[in-house]
Amino acid sequence: MARILAIDYGMKRTGIAITDELQIIASGLTTVNTKDLLAFLKDYVAKERVELFVVGEPKQMDNTASESEILIKPFLDRLIKEFPEIPVKRVDERFTSKMAFQTMIDSGLKKNQRRNKALIDEISATLILQSYLNTK
Repeated sequence: MARILAIDYGMKRTGIAITDELQIIASGLTTVNTKDLLAFLKDYVAKERVELFVVGEPKQMDNTASESEILIKPFLDRLIKEFPEIPVKRVDERFTSKMAFQTMIDSGLKKNQRRNKALIDEISATLILQSYLNTK
């Protein structure tokens, strides 16, 4: 089997999570500068088999698209063009940043460690991926 890679797309930083090859466990991989995201994905896909991209879908409380969806659409177009053989699924990402922050508190990270926005993005990507795995 191949891995599933999740993306928590952001204006500045993008969190990335990945499954194991059996697609059982979601783990944070890294956070990359969004401007370097496609280059990172090309490099990663060249080294590891990826069968699916899971991309967070920001929504409002009334289930309509969030304002940040406007930024994600052009990225999705480039992603599909660059990797036509890898399908893309969208997963509702409401509350993932809050849940990531709470996860950091629950795991005992000190206050200055919880200010690490890159870590929040990586944990958010992991939560998005775990959400997908739970519904699979």
